[in-house]
Amino acid sequence: MKNYNAKTGGYTLVEMLFYLSIFAIFSVVLINVLIVMTRSFRETAVFADLVKGSAIMERMAREVSQSPGIVSISSTDLKLYVGDLPTANNTIEFLLSGSDVVLEEDDVAVGNLNSPNVSVSNLLFTEITTTEGKAVKIEYTISSNRDPQARVYNFYDTVILRGIY
Repeated sequence: MKNYNAKTGGYTLVEMLFYLSIFAIFSVVLINVLIVMTRSFRETAVFADLVKGSAIMERMAREVSQSPGIVSISSTDLKLYVGDLPTANNTIEFLLSGSDVVLEEDDVAVGNLNSPNVSVSNLLFTEITTTEGKAVKIEYTISSNRDPQARVYNFYDTVILRGIY
């Protein structure tokens, strides 16, 4: 006669439930970590777009501060002399075209100052003239196309033209 032991191998139902519950806990933790990482990456991408938006202001401010004079100015278009007056025949121009800030040198489009993920709106140039000289006030609003919250960021600066100070 053979003696059969009740437990000859394999897992009991309790052991299986225990292992499944541990697997479920690890799965939930892993999914939460992935969700947090995805949100962090999205916020990092939006912040990178904001930094690129500030580079637009840096370029415009640098060109205005190095320019000896203004050729023409309107609310969304600024054209500056490049070089020394009175021999300055070269120009540089910033204008809003759709949601892009376009840079033109000598009336030839060089390209957009903003990346495709950044939309620029409300670009405004204002000429400030005093007895001491001239300045240009620059304002614009940017938003990231990747931002699900559709946040907007405002930039503004006032720059004195070269030769004035």
